[in-house]
Amino acid sequence: MCRTTRACAPGYPLSPLRGWAIVRQRNSPRPLWAVPTLRILLALLALCGAGPARAELPSIRLDRIQPLGAAAGSTVELEVTAADAEGEEQLWFDHPGIKAQRLKPGHFQVTIAADVPEGTYDVRLLGRFGVSSPRLFAVATGLVDLAEKEPNNVPAEAGAVPINVAVAGSSDNNGQDYFRFTAGQGQRLTFDCQATRLDSELDASLTVVDAGGAIVASNADYRGRDPTIDFISRADGEYFVEIHDLSYRGGYPYRLLITDRPYVENVFPRAVEHGKPVELTALGYNFGSAGRPSPWQIDGRPLEEYRFTVTPATRAEAPGTFRFLEHPTGHSVLPTAATCTLAGFQVRVPLAPASSPAATLVFAEGPVTLEREPNNEAKMPQPLVLPATVSGRFDAPRDADWFAFTADDDGSYEIQVFSERIAGQADPYVALVDEGDNRLQELDDFGQRVAAFDGHLRDPVGMVNLAKGKTYRLLVQDRYGRGGARYQYVLSLRRARPDFFAAAIHGANPGPAGINVRQGGATYLDVVIHRQGGYGEPITITAEGLPPGLHAAPVTVPSDTRVPFVLWADVDAPANSAVARLVATGAQGETTLRREVRPYTRVWSVANVSSSRPTRDLVVAVRETAPYMVRIVPERASVMVGGKLEFKLEASRHWPDFTAPIRVIGLSLPGGFNLAEAEIPEGKSEGTCVVQVGNMRPGDYTLTLLAQAQVPFNKDPAAKERPNTLVSMPSQPVTITVLPEQKK
Repeated sequence: MCRTTRACAPGYPLSPLRGWAIVRQRNSPRPLWAVPTLRILLALLALCGAGPARAELPSIRLDRIQPLGAAAGSTVELEVTAADAEGEEQLWFDHPGIKAQRLKPGHFQVTIAADVPEGTYDVRLLGRFGVSSPRLFAVATGLVDLAEKEPNNVPAEAGAVPINVAVAGSSDNNGQDYFRFTAGQGQRLTFDCQATRLDSELDASLTVVDAGGAIVASNADYRGRDPTIDFISRADGEYFVEIHDLSYRGGYPYRLLITDRPYVENVFPRAVEHGKPVELTALGYNFGSAGRPSPWQIDGRPLEEYRFTVTPATRAEAPGTFRFLEHPTGHSVLPTAATCTLAGFQVRVPLAPASSPAATLVFAEGPVTLEREPNNEAKMPQPLVLPATVSGRFDAPRDADWFAFTADDDGSYEIQVFSERIAGQADPYVALVDEGDNRLQELDDFGQRVAAFDGHLRDPVGMVNLAKGKTYRLLVQDRYGRGGARYQYVLSLRRARPDFFAAAIHGANPGPAGINVRQGGATYLDVVIHRQGGYGEPITITAEGLPPGLHAAPVTVPSDTRVPFVLWADVDAPANSAVARLVATGAQGETTLRREVRPYTRVWSVANVSSSRPTRDLVVAVRETAPYMVRIVPERASVMVGGKLEFKLEASRHWPDFTAPIRVIGLSLPGGFNLAEAEIPEGKSEGTCVVQVGNMRPGDYTLTLLAQAQVPFNKDPAAKERPNTLVSMPSQPVTITVLPEQKK
């Protein structure tokens, strides 16, 4: 990501360090410069292993599933690799048409109903220690599922595979996998390796070799880290497809699709109005009689066009939401929370049978303008009328898109460019100049990165003050001067309209984790808020649909972008697993804004590597008794600016042999609050803490404390040895009303 504010004007030197998605056919190995530096760094990090383990009570973790998918209407045996998976294991899919029956430890028979739509689905593992973090399972239609058969490390060992197949394989340590197929002259095939997009750590490289051993096509990092090859056979005969991990690590699963079915590269335009039918043009190949030739190419290969109409949901049906058919995991080389600030939906092109990703569309606030060439010079900008939503693309390398507009009023205007959020491949930046050619503003990367949550992305977002009647020019360009059919973006330019997006991720465990609450205990989620358009009003987070015995108090967020949201369970709460929902509300004048809090999960536990992605559901589980829990008394209090409050800490010690002292510190306290470390003494159930309030805006604030104690624990209840284990747990929250300082 570019973090400099210097804009790349036409002629600025290009960087070869990121984003190279190479699809080619040639008789030479790929050059070293085509290997993105980030992939090498990730491989080194993976070899170093994960960070230090946290000494906490066990929480079930689902590390890997194999295979990564299956066809609708089929049955498959699914093998799972997990940690802390004791107890009667069950699998939980986020679609009712996918059922699992346990065969033996770590093995399940999974049945996919014939009417399950093509797409990706979350699967979670349930056990004694709760619900796991999810893994992705792909469902396809019309493909034959085939398991890899070893040995297949050299072409002579390659097994024959048919066309229109999904191969379930696993990478070899210090080796590669070969598969043999037959193609006719001119036949156009798609080789799509799905790995990172399905939560696998495989960083795959894909190669097609002819019968004489010559490399005729190769690819890496086409959709995220996953390779895709568009292959046109030069002659009748046998060919081999070879796959390996970038650093030849073994044991990582993949799902390799080999098809001659219609393949959609992308659609255009990428912005649509609520509730209004719109014609879209799909670019791709193998469209048959439905397609027509397109002037666009990718890497010298001709593309076809197919036009179809979609009718988006109305604003009332989709207020600030993003609905997906496939989890958006291929937008970057790492899984990110890029879509956490996107209002839109995914669409699948109605070409059947097809084997291609769903396309992401943005909801536009008003009519959509198509970017029109020539506009690549400052003296030839494309005129816009505000408010404006432009669906564009960088047509060719070094393309610069200039726009001109006149401010219709004095005040703040919001500029947004969507590219990573729609898998548009570009890394855009924005430069704004006035009538005197003075550069007023430059915008680049945007978004929050908090603990396990990574919502930082390459899309520019920001605000600028403009003067009524003045004319301005705006430049949108790819940071590295790339261009072509894949490099799409949506530009939004309008008067600032205050709004917000909210997301939640497991907070108690920084690695991949489920949301588990022990009876008589508590856990918390990190709620991350992106405020846009100058929104500065308080936001309230509440929970809906909690199962019996599980509780949450409303949390007020006056101005911060992060807040812990605590869930706690009664000591007699029934053990269960359920889907819950968080909602964020705020006021905008006389209007109440109600936004869903979108659920996210961390994908991997690689040290210093952020990887998070959305989930459809927020699944919570209640399990066996916690060792203790801490409450703050009273639950509400008032204090003037600059004052201080003393609270009583009450500890419920549920385990008879737990008598150790409990240390209490602040947990992501709002700015302006200070808490001296407190302690509940050994064997005691009460303590005190003092909160100092600084010079801050009056209003309601929610504070949560974090309790920590050494607890004797062993997984085996009958074990005599019970070594001390550090157990951290949030307190129940307290609401503090800060009053204005009284005037003397």
